[in-house]
Amino acid sequence: MVTMAPHRSLRVFLASGIAATSLALGHPAQADEGDGSKDKSVLTVAVSQSVDSLSPFLAQRLVSTSIHRLTYEYLTNYDAKDARTIPGLATAWKPSPDKLTWTYTIRDDSTWSDGKQATAEDAAWTFNTMMTDENAATANGSFTANFERVTAPDPRTLVIKLKKPQATMTALDVPIVPKHIWEKVGDFSKFNNDKQFPIVGNGPFVITDYKVDQYVKLEPNKSFWRGAPKFDELVLRYYKDGDAAVAALRKGEVSFVPNLTPAQAASLKSAENIRVNDAPGRRFFALATNPGARARDGKKFGSGHPALLDPAVRKALFQAVDRETIVEKVFQGHAVEGEGYIPPRFGTYFWKPAPAQKVSHDPAAAAQLLDRAGYRENGSGKRVGKDGRPLDFRILCHATDPHDKAVGKYLQEWWGELGIGLKVDCLDNVSDPWAKGDYDLAFDGWSVNPDPDFVLSIHTCAALPATPKDTGATDNFICDKKYDELYAKQAVEYDPAARADLVRQLQSRLYDTGYMNVMAYPNAVEAYRTDQIKSITTMPSDGGNIYGQDGYWSWWSAEPATGGTGDDSGAPTGMWIGIGAAAVVLVAVAAGVAVRRRSTADDRE
Repeated sequence: MVTMAPHRSLRVFLASGIAATSLALGHPAQADEGDGSKDKSVLTVAVSQSVDSLSPFLAQRLVSTSIHRLTYEYLTNYDAKDARTIPGLATAWKPSPDKLTWTYTIRDDSTWSDGKQATAEDAAWTFNTMMTDENAATANGSFTANFERVTAPDPRTLVIKLKKPQATMTALDVPIVPKHIWEKVGDFSKFNNDKQFPIVGNGPFVITDYKVDQYVKLEPNKSFWRGAPKFDELVLRYYKDGDAAVAALRKGEVSFVPNLTPAQAASLKSAENIRVNDAPGRRFFALATNPGARARDGKKFGSGHPALLDPAVRKALFQAVDRETIVEKVFQGHAVEGEGYIPPRFGTYFWKPAPAQKVSHDPAAAAQLLDRAGYRENGSGKRVGKDGRPLDFRILCHATDPHDKAVGKYLQEWWGELGIGLKVDCLDNVSDPWAKGDYDLAFDGWSVNPDPDFVLSIHTCAALPATPKDTGATDNFICDKKYDELYAKQAVEYDPAARADLVRQLQSRLYDTGYMNVMAYPNAVEAYRTDQIKSITTMPSDGGNIYGQDGYWSWWSAEPATGGTGDDSGAPTGMWIGIGAAAVVLVAVAAGVAVRRRSTADDRE
C-alpha cells in the first residue's frame, strides 16, 4: 500500500536511468573519486520508489525494507527454494509446552560491521524498544503487540514471553539493530538513520552512502557469517522514469531493472546480453476505498467522499471494473485476474470467492444497484445522491507507475458510463494525502510475505493512528469488528490448517466489505545484463523473482561476469548450495533469453 508512506512494503517501481557512469555492474567500473580504490565491480539496480526511511523502526516501503534485509539480520530467514523458515540470527528456537514462552539460540558467529559481537541483548533491546516506544513500533509493531516480556539471560539466549499464543513466532520480520548504536537515539519518530555512514549492521551488506531520490550505496560486509557478497559495491539508483532506466540497462549503465512494462519487456527480449525474467511475483494490484479516515481516539478526519461509505456504491463501482481487460490490455498477460487478498503464489492461504459471492463484471447490474440505492442520473447524466451531491471521485495514482495511469483511464470510461466522474491524481508523493485521508480511492498494493500476518494486520482497528496527528500502520483506515475478531483468532492459532482457514475467512470478510478490490496479481517482470551478472538466485528457486525477495539471496549471491575484485572474500560456491538447496542459481549465459510467461498466478509490489 501506500500509507503513511505510499505502499509500505509495496509499490516499488524499480527502474533506473542514470547517466553513463562508471557504475556499470560486473564490468570493472572506475570507482568514485577519492574513495581510495581503483577498479571495482559494481552492481547497479534501478529503482523508482523513494526510500521512506533508513530506520528499520519506520521504513515500510518495499525498497526500504529490502535494503534492511540486506543490512540487518532477522531472527529467522526464508529458504530461497521454498520459503520455509530457516535460521537467521537465531540458529534454533523452541516453545514451552503452553507455547507462551519462546527461547531462541543466538548464533555466536555474527558480528556488527564495527567489529562488536551481535548478541541476544541486541535482539532483546530491539523488541523492548518497540514494546515501550510507540514511535519505534511504527513499521513492525504488530509483531510485538502481544509480547509480555523479552529478556536475554545470556549472550546466546533470547527469551520471549507472550500474553497469549502467537502464530508468527518463527516469522518475526523485524530487523535486529545494534543496541550500542541505537540506544543513543532520542526521538524514534524523527530519526531516519541517514546522517552518519557507514551504517552499522550485521547483514551481508553495509550502507555506505545515501542521497535522497538519487541512490543508496552498499558494500559487502566482510565479516558476514554466511560469507561476503561477490560484488564490490551494490548501488540502488533512483529513476523516476522507467524508460530512462531501460535505456540505461541497454547502455550497460545499470545492471538490473525490475517492474518492466509489457512493452519494455518485449523490447528487451531479443536485446544482446540482456535476460528478461518473467515470474510469479509477491504482490497484488488493487483499488482501495477511503472508508472514512479516523483515529483510534474516535476522531474523524480527511475529505473522503461520503457516498463511498455506502456498500451499494462500493459494490457498483467494482461491478463496473473489468478485471480481464486490465490483465489483457494493461498487463498484456503478465498478470492473472485478482480475487482474494493473498496472491495465488502463496497457495496455503490463497482464497477465491464462491460464484454466488463473487462481484463479477456487470455494468447493467451496477446501474440498477445505484438506482435502487437512490443514486439516480440527473438531466445531465450525472449520478447524484439524495443530498444532491454528484458522485465525482478522486483516485490517488503513483506518477511513476504506468499501470496506475492506464487503469485510471479505463476507470474513467467504465464509471463514466454509470454517470460517475473520476479525477485521476497522479502524484510523485501520494503518502501525504493518503495519511491525511484526503482521497476517495487509491491504487494500492503490497508485497506479501510467506507469513501473511503483516498485510492482514494493516486492516485492523489497532493499526489506525492514535490521533489524527499521528502516524499509524494502517493501509487505508479500515476498522471492522468482524475482521478484527477473525484476525485475533488466526494470530493465536498454531495449527497450520486451522490458521489457513481463518486467513481465508479474513479475506472473505475483507472482500465483502468492498473497501478493497484486488484487480490483478502482476508478474515480476525484470531484466538484467548477462555480461555483468554471471549468476543470481531467484526466489523461489524454480522460476521465481529476483527483486524484492523475502531474504537477501539475489544480491548476496550475485556473481560478477568479469570476476569482480579477484579476491576470495565472497561466499564460496559450496556455501550457496548449503542454503538447503535454496540458492539455485540462474545461469544467465546458458539457455538464451526465454521469457517465462505465467498463466497461473502472481503478486504485488
